Amino acid sequence: MVDAYINDLVNEKELPGAVLIVQQQQNRLLTGSYGAYTAEDGSKQAIVNHTLFDLASLTKVVATVPAILLLISRNQLTLREPVQTFLPTFHYPDITIQQLLQHCSGLPADLTPVVERNHRRDIMQEIMASEVVCQPNKQVVYSDLGMILLGKVIEQVTGCSFNSFVEQEIFKPWGMHHTRFRLQEQQRRLAASTEMFAGKFVQGIVHDEKALLLDGVAGSAGLFSCAEDLAKYAEIFLGIRQQTVIPYEWMELTYTKTFKNRGLGFEVWRGDDTSLCFGRRWSKNSFGHTGFTGTSIWMDPIQKAFVIFLTNAVHYGRNIKLRRIREKLHTMIYEKLLI
Repeated sequence: MVDAYINDLVNEKELPGAVLIVQQQQNRLLTGSYGAYTAEDGSKQAIVNHTLFDLASLTKVVATVPAILLLISRNQLTLREPVQTFLPTFHYPDITIQQLLQHCSGLPADLTPVVERNHRRDIMQEIMASEVVCQPNKQVVYSDLGMILLGKVIEQVTGCSFNSFVEQEIFKPWGMHHTRFRLQEQQRRLAASTEMFAGKFVQGIVHDEKALLLDGVAGSAGLFSCAEDLAKYAEIFLGIRQQTVIPYEWMELTYTKTFKNRGLGFEVWRGDDTSLCFGRRWSKNSFGHTGFTGTSIWMDPIQKAFVIFLTNAVHYGRNIKLRRIREKLHTMIYEKLLI
């Protein structure tokens, strides 16, 4: 039934294609690849299980959040520390690391005017000059800007580039060997292309405009990965797979230390949030994230179950009804597949 639903979406051109993994505990309940995409050279390419996807905002929880947790576990920073401790030119002394993670710092959602692909702008200078839209801890304003700042905090603390740090300290020991920023030329051919720009589909180069201007590496976007790597990530976050990089109690905090519907980076299901796009059947405190290109990850710590759903939905433009698709799909998965 789940297979049939996704195949219908592909056939009706609601999605170009997707890779889906559903797992509970150690039991793989479904692995499927669907559809195809048009590559940069105009050729038609099938989506397969190892296809790379531009994760877009999943970068926030796959790269930035684990990096911050690792630094906390090493006593190199704390959640309550002001961002200004690490970035002295940031002019809000009371905004903390935790508030950036929980999207309650008061920073705006985005830069104004919105960045476009052909712009030439100094992204960091604009972020540093941004005015808050509300006081910290007053409301959730989901903000790319806060996550970009966290990427820069990580660089200041470690003395390494953000991409080098996460690739060596997190992805490598976690066995996520296909997860990286800035794909090499030969790897780009393995990536599902995203949107058309200047007459060609963007393939293997970051779709997010701010991350593009930051040389493909940002705390908010820029990461590429495949479904199997993200399954390893989900197994680690749910305690299904053991690891020694980050203490598990710190990973639990990402969905238990909440401000409204936001954990440390993640969206958290509290049982009453009408805006959630992952369906209503999942256990309270289930958590996850989405990416603008069409990617998502959803994890249930009670059921020890997760769903990796990677698509390149923006291949068809920016008006795809992904919220409706995700809600129906995740409800169907819970009702039909989970034990």
